[in-house]
This record gives sequence, C-alpha cells and structure tokens, in this order.
Amino acid sequence: MAASLKPVTLTPGAVTLADLRAIHAGAAFDLDASAWPGVEAAAASVRRIVESGRTVYGVNTGFGLLAQTCISDDKLETLQRNLILSHACGVGPDLERPVVRLMIALKAVSLARGHSGVRRAVIERLLDFTRHGCLPVIPAQGSVGASGDLAPLAHLACLLIGEGEAVFDGARLPGGEALARAGLETLVLGPKEGLALINGTEVSTALALDALFAAEQVTGAALAAGALSVEALMGSHAPFEARLHTVRGQPGQIKVAERLRDLLEGGQIRDAHAACDRVQDPYSFRCQPQVMGAVLELLTQSARTLVIEANGVNDNPVIFPDTDEAVSGGNFHAEPVAFAADQITMAMCEAGSLSERRTAVLVDPKMSGLPAFLVRDGGLNSGFMIAQVTAAALVAENRSLAFPASVDSVPTSANQEDHVSMATGAARKAGQVARNAASIIAIELLCAAQGLDFRRPLTASAPLEALHAAIRARAAHLDADRYMATDLAALTDAVLDGALGEAAELEL
Repeated sequence: MAASLKPVTLTPGAVTLADLRAIHAGAAFDLDASAWPGVEAAAASVRRIVESGRTVYGVNTGFGLLAQTCISDDKLETLQRNLILSHACGVGPDLERPVVRLMIALKAVSLARGHSGVRRAVIERLLDFTRHGCLPVIPAQGSVGASGDLAPLAHLACLLIGEGEAVFDGARLPGGEALARAGLETLVLGPKEGLALINGTEVSTALALDALFAAEQVTGAALAAGALSVEALMGSHAPFEARLHTVRGQPGQIKVAERLRDLLEGGQIRDAHAACDRVQDPYSFRCQPQVMGAVLELLTQSARTLVIEANGVNDNPVIFPDTDEAVSGGNFHAEPVAFAADQITMAMCEAGSLSERRTAVLVDPKMSGLPAFLVRDGGLNSGFMIAQVTAAALVAENRSLAFPASVDSVPTSANQEDHVSMATGAARKAGQVARNAASIIAIELLCAAQGLDFRRPLTASAPLEALHAAIRARAAHLDADRYMATDLAALTDAVLDGALGEAAELEL
C-alpha cells in the first residue's frame, strides 16, 4: 500500500492533516526546499551566540535544575551527547512503525521552522532514517509530556549519534551497526542540537494522531453499523428527519443525521413496517445523531489542535535569528495535546458504548423480535450471546481508561518541572480505546448483518446492502455455532482500515 501512496512534501507551518495521514499510512516524505534558509539562519545565530561568550540555557549551560551551571566551550559537544544518553530512559513496548515515522516527520517540521538552531545536516539525517528504512527503536513509556517528550525523543536522537537500537531490513540492531548497514554516518551534535532534539511534543502528538486516525475510521464504521442495526431492528427513520436537527442547531448532529438519512434512503424494510405499533426505539437507535454528532465535534476539535501542534515550534529555548536572542519559555508543555487526546478517548468511549447497547437490543428477542442471540435452534446454539459479552467487557475497559490523564500531574526534576501534561499517556490510551471501540463496532456489524438476514426477502438501501455484502465477504451467516474469534478479528481489521465505510460509500 505504501508504495502506491503519493510522496508528501512538508512545508513547515503549512502541514495538513491529509499530509500526516498519508505519512502514517506509509507515504514517503521530504521537506520543502523553502525551509532551508530559515534553518541555516537559526544555526548561524547559535554560532554567533556561542562566539559572543553569552550564557544561554541549553547552549552552554546544564539542564533543568542544573541550568545555573555554565559549561566551557571545549565541552559543549560532550554536553549534548551526555544529554541524549542520560535521557534515553524509556521502558515498555516499542512504538509502532507508523508512530515512529510520524515522530520523525513532526520533529523535522518543528526543527525546520528555523527557531531551534540546529544545522541542516541534523534534519537531513532524521529524514534519512525514513528514506533508508532505518528506524529507531523507541520505548513507549517514560514521558510526562513536559519538558518535552524527553525520554522517547532521546531514543530517537540516540540513533543520530550511533547509540541505542534501530530496525533495519527487518533486523533489530545496535544503533551504530544499523546506521552502517544503511550506509549512514553518525553525527556529532553541536551546541543546543541535543536539547532541540529532545524538547518537543512530537511523541505525544504522533500518538494522538495515531489515535485520531483510528477514531476517524471507527466513527465512519459506527454510523454505518448504526444504520444497519436500524434496518435489522425494523426501526423508525423519523428520528433522523432534517427538521428535527436543524431546530437544535448542533453542526455535528445535523451532519450525522444527514449521513444516516443517506445510508437509509431506499430499500423495502421501512415500508414493510410502516403500520407497526412501536412508538419509539431505544435511545441507542434514535439518539445516534445527538451522540455521534457530539463525537464528531470532539474529533474535529482534536484534529484542529493536533494540526496546529504539528506545525508549531515546541522547542526551548526558542531562537530568534534576527536579534540573536534565545528566549526561554514553555512551548514544550503538551497540555493542548493532552486535552486533544483525552477528547478522542471520551469520543471513542461513547461511540463504543452506544454501539454495544444496539447489539444488546438486537440479541434480545423481546426487544428486537429476532431469534434469541440471532441464531436458529437457540439452546443448542448460543449464537452471538458471548459476542455481546465481549462488547460489554470492552465498554467497561474503555470506561476505566476514560479518566482524563490531563488532569493529573507528578512534579519532576527536583520540582523545577512542577506541572506536567501527561500527554503521552493520554495519547497512548486514546489509541487503545479507539481500537477497543473498533472491536465493539465489529461485533455490532456482525449482529446487524445477521439480523438483516432474518428480514429476508426484504432488502435494505443500496449502501447498506453493499455494507452487508462487505461483511459477508469476511464472515459468513451464522447458521450454527462456530469458532467466532476469526470473524471478529476480520471485521475489526475492516473497521480500522476503512473498508466498511468505503463499502457503504460513507464520507464524514
């Protein structure tokens, strides 16, 4: 798939969500040539600062609580190397390849804004990692989201100096060996370059983008699943009428109702139960625009925040070449990213919760009018009984993960860094909640397709029939109990790769 993607040219300050999504999917990327003059100007500014003999944090001082310690010129290279090695304290599972590629792209963009003071050679070498397929091994845990994603970014920077580990040609190797096999030389970092490499929010932002991209697919599949469940239930279309949502005025709600109308338009099922005596469907069916509209609004806001962050300068100190100033602040503090990640978590928790409730209705013969647990010969067969239990377990897990990480803070660095964002942890669990939600939606899709089978010979709308066919291409009708885990895995994958939304011709 990656080979078929169009290469992305990144213009610092103008990177789009589509650019980042393509890189996450595996597209090759490079920086626009217009960035290099600003990079070179900032690097020259740092050289002038060093030559002037001024004391500037991160250029010729210690770090954190040790910032008052001045470092002599002959030890500045050692200072930067020691900084990288001492901060490479990550633990836990390795970050996935798409996240690492996003990290590298984000770090390159931030440095190329021309306010960090690193040389072009440093940024080029970061880009070389993806050009040559030599990616650093980066443990996922160890960042509190201020003063930058220090530990994981130090693992990225380690590869530049031939330390740490990397994956090249499918093998996990010591950093220096991986570089040699890739035909790349190690670098000696100059003043401020080590600090610029580890200050920043690129890890938490990459993880939050990974969660966002999963959440986008889950949201599309959830709308398709919800519409299919309405037809399997023989539910009412009235709650999706445009006037109902226009008078409230919530943009996400209006958009979701429109998408549901598009999905439900046509077919024979609605007319077949026009004279039924059901007055109202359960909330999980009729309140889909209100709930999923709010989900869509949260994801839209999170996407906006993350795109701004992807284009921003989140280094410290920030170099202003026109005046040769190095201004210390706190742009590395990832609170905006933490809030965005927590919003994604909330949105996915609710999308999954709503879906599980629809599944519970479908498997309940008193509510749906369908065979118990959606299978013939109930008793002999258990059908989708435990599939719904799995969905319930995932909903409960998501709720336990939904407490916002951004409201927590543990002081670090001898209280110099006394308030931190916890953005990296927030983003990691956002990805987990989104993927749990994908499995919850997959279970609903299987149940809704089974329910629709029991409504034959009636047909649903063309988009929903296409969705049904896509489900059946991955999982056959359940005539009798069988090993179901394979079906669940196949449908979860289809949710996350967007195949089911495409089958229903659904665009958010």
